[in-house]
Amino acid sequence: MPCSQRKARLLLKQGKAKIHTYEPFAIQLLYGSSGYKQEIAVGVDTGAKYIGVAATSNNKVLIKGTIELRDDVKQLLEARKIYRRSRRNRKTRYRQPRFQNRTRKAGWLPPSVQSRVDNTMRWIDKFLSLLPTPKLVVEVGKFDIQKIENPDIHGAGYQQGEMYEYRNRIAYLIAREQGRCQYCGKPYEKGNGWRLHHVWGRHKDRPEHWALLHERCHKDIHAKDDESELQKKKPKTYKESAFMNIVRRKMFDRYPAAKFTYGNVTFQDRCDLGLEKTHYNDAIAITGIKAIKNNIQGPFLARQARIKKRSLHEATPRKGRKAPNTTAKRNPKNTKRQSGLYLNDLVGCNGSKGFIAGFTTGGIYVKDLNGVYITKPGKSYKQLPSKELTFIKHTRGWQYNCI
Repeated sequence: MPCSQRKARLLLKQGKAKIHTYEPFAIQLLYGSSGYKQEIAVGVDTGAKYIGVAATSNNKVLIKGTIELRDDVKQLLEARKIYRRSRRNRKTRYRQPRFQNRTRKAGWLPPSVQSRVDNTMRWIDKFLSLLPTPKLVVEVGKFDIQKIENPDIHGAGYQQGEMYEYRNRIAYLIAREQGRCQYCGKPYEKGNGWRLHHVWGRHKDRPEHWALLHERCHKDIHAKDDESELQKKKPKTYKESAFMNIVRRKMFDRYPAAKFTYGNVTFQDRCDLGLEKTHYNDAIAITGIKAIKNNIQGPFLARQARIKKRSLHEATPRKGRKAPNTTAKRNPKNTKRQSGLYLNDLVGCNGSKGFIAGFTTGGIYVKDLNGVYITKPGKSYKQLPSKELTFIKHTRGWQYNCI
Protein backbone atom coordinates (compact mmCIF):
# COMPACT_ATOMS: atom_id res chain seq x y z
CA MET A 1 0.00 0.00 0.00
CA PRO A 2 1.19 3.57 -0.63
CA CYS A 3 2.54 5.39 2.43
CA SER A 4 3.47 8.92 3.40
CA GLN A 5 6.74 10.53 2.36
CA ARG A 6 7.98 10.52 5.96
CA LYS A 7 7.33 6.81 6.41
CA ALA A 8 9.05 6.02 3.11
CA ARG A 9 12.07 8.08 4.16
CA LEU A 10 12.31 6.21 7.50
CA LEU A 11 11.95 2.79 5.85
CA LEU A 12 14.77 3.61 3.44
CA LYS A 13 16.97 5.01 6.19
CA GLN A 14 16.45 1.91 8.36
CA GLY A 15 17.20 -0.44 5.46
CA LYS A 16 13.72 -1.96 5.51
CA ALA A 17 12.91 -0.93 1.93
CA LYS A 18 14.63 -0.21 -1.35
CA ILE A 19 13.86 2.17 -4.20
CA HIS A 20 11.90 0.45 -6.97
CA THR A 21 11.25 3.33 -9.40
CA TYR A 22 12.06 7.02 -9.30
CA GLU A 23 9.36 8.32 -11.66
CA PRO A 24 6.89 7.91 -10.10
CA PHE A 25 8.80 7.32 -6.87
CA ALA A 26 8.03 3.87 -5.42
CA ILE A 27 9.70 1.72 -2.78
CA GLN A 28 9.61 -2.03 -2.14
CA LEU A 29 9.65 -3.58 1.34
CA LEU A 30 12.49 -5.96 2.21
CA TYR A 31 10.50 -7.79 4.89
CA GLY A 32 7.18 -9.62 4.96
CA SER A 33 4.11 -7.50 5.62
CA SER A 34 0.71 -8.44 7.04
CA GLY A 35 -0.83 -8.38 3.57
CA TYR A 36 -3.64 -6.03 4.61
CA LYS A 37 -4.70 -3.90 1.66
CA GLN A 38 -7.38 -1.29 1.04
CA GLU A 39 -9.31 -0.91 -2.19
CA ILE A 40 -7.55 1.28 -4.75
CA ALA A 41 -8.99 2.72 -7.93
CA VAL A 42 -6.89 4.04 -10.82
CA GLY A 43 -8.63 6.59 -13.06
CA VAL A 44 -7.36 7.38 -16.54
CA ASP A 45 -8.60 10.30 -18.64
CA THR A 46 -7.46 9.37 -22.15
CA GLY A 47 -6.81 12.09 -24.69
CA ALA A 48 -5.16 12.78 -28.02
CA LYS A 49 -2.29 14.77 -26.46
CA TYR A 50 -2.78 14.78 -22.68
CA ILE A 51 -3.55 11.90 -20.32
CA GLY A 52 -4.82 12.42 -16.79
CA VAL A 53 -3.94 9.77 -14.20
CA ALA A 54 -5.00 9.49 -10.56
CA ALA A 55 -5.21 6.84 -7.84
CA THR A 56 -7.61 7.07 -4.89
CA SER A 57 -8.35 4.98 -1.80
CA ASN A 58 -10.67 5.57 1.20
CA ASN A 59 -11.53 9.15 0.15
CA LYS A 60 -7.82 9.95 -0.25
CA VAL A 61 -6.00 10.97 -3.42
CA LEU A 62 -2.76 9.00 -3.50
CA ILE A 63 -1.28 10.37 -6.72
CA LYS A 64 -2.40 12.59 -9.56
CA GLY A 65 -0.75 13.99 -12.65
CA THR A 66 -0.77 14.77 -16.34
CA ILE A 67 1.14 13.02 -19.10
CA GLU A 68 1.90 14.91 -22.32
CA LEU A 69 2.44 12.78 -25.42
CA ARG A 70 4.46 13.60 -28.52
CA ASP A 71 2.75 15.36 -31.42
CA ASP A 72 5.76 15.77 -33.73
CA VAL A 73 6.10 12.22 -35.09
CA LYS A 74 4.35 12.92 -38.39
CA GLN A 75 6.37 16.09 -39.09
CA LEU A 76 9.67 14.32 -38.35
CA LEU A 77 8.81 11.39 -40.62
CA GLU A 78 7.96 13.80 -43.43
CA ALA A 79 11.28 15.61 -42.92
CA ARG A 80 13.13 12.29 -43.04
CA LYS A 81 11.30 11.41 -46.26
CA ILE A 82 12.45 14.66 -47.87
CA TYR A 83 16.07 14.03 -46.88
CA ARG A 84 15.96 10.49 -48.24
CA ARG A 85 14.44 11.52 -51.55
CA SER A 86 17.03 14.22 -52.07
CA ARG A 87 19.78 11.72 -51.23
CA ARG A 88 18.52 9.29 -53.86
CA ASN A 89 19.05 11.95 -56.52
CA ARG A 90 22.76 12.13 -55.78
CA LYS A 91 25.40 9.62 -56.69
CA THR A 92 25.40 7.17 -53.81
CA ARG A 93 26.25 3.54 -53.28
CA TYR A 94 24.00 0.90 -54.83
CA ARG A 95 21.37 -0.56 -52.53
CA GLN A 96 19.57 -3.76 -53.38
CA PRO A 97 15.76 -3.48 -53.42
CA ARG A 98 13.94 -4.75 -50.35
CA PHE A 99 10.36 -5.98 -50.46
CA GLN A 100 9.78 -7.35 -46.96
CA ASN A 101 8.41 -4.00 -45.78
CA ARG A 102 5.89 -3.44 -48.58
CA THR A 103 2.89 -4.98 -46.77
CA ARG A 104 1.25 -3.82 -43.57
CA LYS A 105 0.56 -6.26 -40.78
CA ALA A 106 -2.91 -6.78 -39.36
CA GLY A 107 -3.83 -4.01 -36.96
CA TRP A 108 -1.33 -1.57 -38.46
CA LEU A 109 -1.64 2.05 -37.33
CA PRO A 110 0.17 5.17 -38.56
CA PRO A 111 3.38 5.75 -36.55
CA SER A 112 2.06 8.96 -35.00
CA VAL A 113 -1.08 7.19 -33.74
CA GLN A 114 0.79 4.04 -32.69
CA SER A 115 3.19 6.09 -30.57
CA ARG A 116 0.35 7.67 -28.60
CA VAL A 117 -1.52 4.40 -28.17
CA ASP A 118 1.58 2.54 -26.96
CA ASN A 119 2.56 5.22 -24.44
CA THR A 120 -0.99 5.55 -23.13
CA MET A 121 -0.97 1.84 -22.34
CA ARG A 122 2.59 2.04 -21.03
CA TRP A 123 1.60 4.47 -18.25
CA ILE A 124 -1.54 2.53 -17.39
CA ASP A 125 0.50 -0.66 -17.04
CA LYS A 126 3.07 1.17 -14.90
CA PHE A 127 0.51 2.29 -12.33
CA LEU A 128 -1.23 -1.09 -12.35
CA SER A 129 2.12 -2.76 -11.59
CA LEU A 130 2.97 -0.43 -8.68
CA LEU A 131 -0.36 -0.62 -6.83
CA PRO A 132 -1.81 -3.75 -5.16
CA THR A 133 -4.75 -5.19 -7.17
CA PRO A 134 -6.21 -1.84 -8.23
CA LYS A 135 -9.53 -1.33 -9.99
CA LEU A 136 -9.03 0.33 -13.38
CA VAL A 137 -11.54 2.92 -14.63
CA VAL A 138 -10.93 4.50 -18.04
CA GLU A 139 -12.74 7.37 -19.72
CA VAL A 140 -12.99 6.84 -23.47
CA GLY A 141 -14.60 8.86 -26.23
CA LYS A 142 -16.90 7.81 -29.02
CA PHE A 143 -17.29 10.29 -31.87
CA ASP A 144 -19.58 10.09 -34.89
CA ILE A 145 -17.79 12.50 -37.25
CA GLN A 146 -20.57 12.48 -39.84
CA LYS A 147 -23.06 13.31 -37.08
CA ILE A 148 -20.87 16.21 -36.03
CA GLU A 149 -20.92 17.57 -39.59
CA ASN A 150 -24.65 16.96 -40.07
CA PRO A 151 -26.73 16.43 -36.90
CA ASP A 152 -29.75 15.34 -39.00
CA ILE A 153 -27.97 12.50 -40.79
CA HIS A 154 -29.55 9.06 -40.55
CA GLY A 155 -29.93 5.80 -42.45
CA ALA A 156 -28.61 5.87 -46.01
CA GLY A 157 -27.17 9.35 -45.41
CA TYR A 158 -24.07 7.72 -43.89
CA GLN A 159 -23.33 6.20 -47.32
CA GLN A 160 -23.79 9.50 -49.18
CA GLY A 161 -20.77 11.70 -48.75
CA GLU A 162 -20.32 15.43 -49.20
CA MET A 163 -19.87 15.05 -52.99
CA TYR A 164 -22.88 12.77 -53.45
CA GLU A 165 -24.64 13.31 -56.84
CA TYR A 166 -21.91 15.67 -58.11
CA ARG A 167 -20.26 14.68 -61.40
CA ASN A 168 -16.72 15.56 -60.28
CA ARG A 169 -14.81 17.79 -57.89
CA ILE A 170 -15.07 20.88 -60.11
CA ALA A 171 -18.85 20.53 -60.23
CA TYR A 172 -18.96 20.25 -56.47
CA LEU A 173 -16.77 23.34 -56.00
CA ILE A 174 -18.84 25.41 -58.44
CA ALA A 175 -21.95 24.59 -56.43
CA ARG A 176 -20.22 25.24 -53.09
CA GLU A 177 -18.70 28.58 -54.13
CA GLN A 178 -21.74 29.61 -56.20
CA GLY A 179 -19.66 29.90 -59.38
CA ARG A 180 -17.13 32.44 -58.08
CA CYS A 181 -13.33 32.31 -57.83
CA GLN A 182 -12.07 32.15 -54.26
CA TYR A 183 -9.06 34.37 -55.11
CA CYS A 184 -10.53 37.25 -57.11
CA GLY A 185 -14.23 36.74 -56.33
CA LYS A 186 -15.29 37.02 -60.00
CA PRO A 187 -17.57 34.56 -61.85
CA TYR A 188 -16.65 32.35 -64.79
CA GLU A 189 -14.81 34.05 -67.67
CA LYS A 190 -14.68 32.70 -71.19
CA GLY A 191 -11.17 31.54 -72.04
CA ASN A 192 -10.23 31.50 -68.36
CA GLY A 193 -11.62 28.19 -67.12
CA TRP A 194 -11.81 26.71 -63.65
CA ARG A 195 -8.94 25.07 -61.85
CA LEU A 196 -8.87 22.94 -58.69
CA HIS A 197 -6.24 24.07 -56.17
CA HIS A 198 -5.05 22.25 -53.03
CA VAL A 199 -4.88 25.03 -50.44
CA TRP A 200 -2.80 23.10 -47.88
CA GLY A 201 -0.83 20.88 -50.27
CA ARG A 202 -1.61 17.65 -52.08
CA HIS A 203 -1.11 15.57 -48.93
CA LYS A 204 -4.44 16.99 -47.71
CA ASP A 205 -6.99 15.96 -50.31
CA ARG A 206 -10.42 16.44 -48.78
CA PRO A 207 -13.24 18.74 -49.99
CA GLU A 208 -12.52 21.33 -47.28
CA HIS A 209 -8.91 21.56 -48.51
CA TRP A 210 -9.87 22.46 -52.11
CA ALA A 211 -10.25 25.90 -53.68
CA LEU A 212 -11.97 26.93 -56.93
CA LEU A 213 -9.77 29.30 -58.97
CA HIS A 214 -9.55 30.78 -62.43
CA GLU A 215 -6.70 29.40 -64.52
CA ARG A 216 -4.92 32.77 -64.45
CA CYS A 217 -5.50 33.18 -60.69
CA HIS A 218 -4.03 29.73 -60.15
CA LYS A 219 -0.87 30.70 -62.07
CA ASP A 220 -0.60 34.01 -60.20
CA ILE A 221 -0.80 32.29 -56.82
CA HIS A 222 2.05 29.92 -57.69
CA ALA A 223 4.11 32.69 -59.31
CA LYS A 224 3.75 35.01 -56.30
CA ASP A 225 3.68 32.19 -53.76
CA ASP A 226 0.65 33.87 -52.22
CA GLU A 227 -1.81 31.52 -50.58
CA SER A 228 -2.44 33.64 -47.51
CA GLU A 229 -5.88 34.76 -48.73
CA LEU A 230 -6.99 31.17 -49.21
CA GLN A 231 -5.50 29.93 -45.93
CA LYS A 232 -7.24 32.48 -43.71
CA LYS A 233 -10.14 30.09 -43.21
CA LYS A 234 -8.54 27.05 -41.65
CA PRO A 235 -10.41 23.83 -42.43
CA LYS A 236 -11.90 21.69 -39.70
CA THR A 237 -9.87 18.76 -38.49
CA TYR A 238 -11.06 15.61 -36.80
CA LYS A 239 -7.70 13.98 -36.06
CA GLU A 240 -8.34 13.98 -32.32
CA SER A 241 -11.80 12.49 -32.78
CA ALA A 242 -10.48 9.72 -35.01
CA PHE A 243 -7.67 9.02 -32.54
CA MET A 244 -10.10 8.72 -29.62
CA ASN A 245 -12.16 6.20 -31.59
CA ILE A 246 -9.00 4.13 -32.16
CA VAL A 247 -7.96 4.32 -28.49
CA ARG A 248 -11.43 3.25 -27.41
CA ARG A 249 -11.23 -0.02 -29.35
CA LYS A 250 -7.64 -0.66 -28.22
CA MET A 251 -8.63 -0.17 -24.58
CA PHE A 252 -11.50 -2.62 -24.90
CA ASP A 253 -9.14 -5.27 -26.26
CA ARG A 254 -6.24 -4.60 -23.84
CA TYR A 255 -8.19 -4.21 -20.58
CA PRO A 256 -11.34 -6.35 -20.75
CA ALA A 257 -11.78 -6.31 -16.95
CA ALA A 258 -11.66 -2.50 -16.70
CA LYS A 259 -14.67 -0.28 -16.19
CA PHE A 260 -15.27 2.28 -18.94
CA THR A 261 -16.99 5.61 -18.63
CA TYR A 262 -17.62 8.70 -20.79
CA GLY A 263 -17.13 12.44 -20.55
CA ASN A 264 -20.69 13.42 -19.56
CA VAL A 265 -20.48 11.20 -16.45
CA THR A 266 -17.02 12.53 -15.56
CA PHE A 267 -18.20 16.13 -15.87
CA GLN A 268 -21.02 15.64 -13.37
CA ASP A 269 -18.83 13.70 -10.91
CA ARG A 270 -16.11 16.37 -11.04
CA CYS A 271 -18.65 19.13 -10.38
CA ASP A 272 -20.03 17.19 -7.40
CA LEU A 273 -16.49 16.98 -5.95
CA GLY A 274 -15.96 20.73 -6.46
CA LEU A 275 -12.83 20.32 -8.58
CA GLU A 276 -11.72 22.65 -11.37
CA LYS A 277 -11.25 21.43 -14.93
CA THR A 278 -7.87 19.75 -15.34
CA HIS A 279 -6.82 16.40 -16.72
CA TYR A 280 -5.77 15.00 -13.36
CA ASN A 281 -8.96 16.26 -11.66
CA ASP A 282 -10.98 14.46 -14.31
CA ALA A 283 -8.98 11.34 -13.51
CA ILE A 284 -9.83 11.75 -9.80
CA ALA A 285 -13.54 11.92 -10.63
CA ILE A 286 -13.21 8.92 -12.95
CA THR A 287 -12.07 6.72 -10.03
CA GLY A 288 -15.59 7.00 -8.56
CA ILE A 289 -14.57 8.73 -5.31
CA LYS A 290 -17.57 10.45 -3.68
CA ALA A 291 -15.75 12.73 -1.22
CA ILE A 292 -12.16 13.88 -0.78
CA LYS A 293 -10.75 14.07 2.76
CA ASN A 294 -7.07 14.22 1.80
CA ASN A 295 -5.89 15.58 -1.54
CA ILE A 296 -2.14 15.75 -2.25
CA GLN A 297 -0.84 19.18 -3.24
CA GLY A 298 1.66 18.49 -6.00
CA PRO A 299 0.52 16.85 -9.24
CA PHE A 300 3.26 15.46 -11.44
CA LEU A 301 3.84 16.33 -15.08
CA ALA A 302 5.49 13.90 -17.48
CA ARG A 303 6.30 15.00 -21.01
CA GLN A 304 7.49 12.71 -23.77
CA ALA A 305 10.37 13.90 -25.97
CA ARG A 306 12.32 12.24 -28.73
CA ILE A 307 15.53 10.56 -27.67
CA LYS A 308 17.66 11.33 -30.72
CA LYS A 309 17.59 12.61 -34.27
CA ARG A 310 17.77 9.94 -36.93
CA SER A 311 18.50 12.12 -39.98
CA LEU A 312 22.24 11.89 -40.56
CA HIS A 313 23.06 15.00 -42.52
CA GLU A 314 20.03 17.37 -42.56
CA ALA A 315 20.69 18.29 -46.19
CA THR A 316 24.21 19.48 -45.52
CA PRO A 317 25.54 20.64 -48.90
CA ARG A 318 28.15 18.36 -50.44
CA LYS A 319 29.34 20.77 -53.13
CA GLY A 320 31.49 23.83 -52.67
CA ARG A 321 33.61 22.34 -49.89
CA LYS A 322 37.32 22.92 -49.57
CA ALA A 323 37.76 19.19 -48.94
CA PRO A 324 35.38 16.48 -50.20
CA ASN A 325 33.13 14.97 -47.56
CA THR A 326 34.04 11.34 -48.21
CA THR A 327 33.02 10.09 -44.74
CA ALA A 328 29.41 11.44 -44.70
CA LYS A 329 30.20 13.59 -41.69
CA ARG A 330 27.25 14.70 -39.61
CA ASN A 331 26.05 18.25 -39.37
CA PRO A 332 27.56 19.75 -36.15
CA LYS A 333 24.02 20.55 -34.95
CA ASN A 334 23.02 16.91 -35.34
CA THR A 335 25.57 15.26 -33.10
CA LYS A 336 24.56 12.46 -30.74
CA ARG A 337 26.23 13.87 -27.66
CA GLN A 338 28.61 16.54 -26.44
CA SER A 339 30.97 16.35 -23.47
CA GLY A 340 29.27 13.18 -22.26
CA LEU A 341 25.79 14.73 -22.30
CA TYR A 342 22.90 13.39 -24.38
CA LEU A 343 19.66 14.84 -25.72
CA ASN A 344 16.98 15.32 -22.98
CA ASP A 345 19.43 14.75 -20.11
CA LEU A 346 18.45 16.59 -16.94
CA VAL A 347 21.16 19.12 -16.07
CA GLY A 348 21.66 21.97 -13.66
CA CYS A 349 22.86 25.45 -14.54
CA ASN A 350 22.91 28.76 -12.63
CA GLY A 351 20.70 27.37 -9.88
CA SER A 352 18.08 26.09 -12.34
CA LYS A 353 17.27 22.67 -13.75
CA GLY A 354 16.47 21.93 -17.36
CA PHE A 355 16.58 19.40 -20.16
CA ILE A 356 19.04 19.42 -23.05
CA ALA A 357 17.16 20.49 -26.18
CA GLY A 358 19.99 20.41 -28.74
CA PHE A 359 23.67 20.82 -29.49
CA THR A 360 25.61 23.32 -31.54
CA THR A 361 29.27 24.15 -32.13
CA GLY A 362 28.97 27.02 -29.66
CA GLY A 363 27.45 25.12 -26.77
CA ILE A 364 24.30 23.35 -25.61
CA TYR A 365 20.66 24.45 -25.58
CA VAL A 366 18.75 23.83 -22.34
CA LYS A 367 15.00 24.23 -21.76
CA ASP A 368 12.88 23.93 -18.66
CA LEU A 369 9.73 21.80 -18.47
CA ASN A 370 7.66 24.67 -19.90
CA GLY A 371 9.85 24.92 -23.02
CA VAL A 372 11.59 28.15 -22.01
CA TYR A 373 15.32 28.44 -22.74
CA ILE A 374 17.66 28.71 -19.77
CA THR A 375 20.29 31.38 -20.51
CA LYS A 376 23.20 32.99 -18.71
CA PRO A 377 22.27 36.05 -16.65
CA GLY A 378 22.60 39.24 -18.66
CA LYS A 379 23.18 37.40 -21.96
CA SER A 380 20.86 37.27 -24.98
CA TYR A 381 22.24 34.16 -26.68
CA LYS A 382 20.78 30.74 -25.77
CA GLN A 383 23.87 28.51 -25.91
CA LEU A 384 25.39 27.38 -22.65
CA PRO A 385 28.96 26.05 -22.42
CA SER A 386 29.12 22.41 -21.41
CA LYS A 387 31.60 23.10 -18.61
CA GLU A 388 28.96 25.17 -16.79
CA LEU A 389 26.36 22.36 -16.86
CA THR A 390 26.04 19.81 -14.08
CA PHE A 391 24.77 16.39 -15.11
CA ILE A 392 21.90 15.08 -12.96
CA LYS A 393 20.48 12.04 -14.77
CA HIS A 394 19.40 10.51 -18.07
CA THR A 395 15.66 10.74 -18.75
CA ARG A 396 15.19 8.07 -21.45
CA GLY A 397 12.85 10.32 -23.41
CA TRP A 398 10.55 11.34 -20.54
CA GLN A 399 10.78 14.74 -18.84
CA TYR A 400 9.29 14.37 -15.39
CA ASN A 401 8.65 16.94 -12.69
CA CYS A 402 6.37 17.52 -9.70
CA ILE A 403 4.54 20.84 -9.92
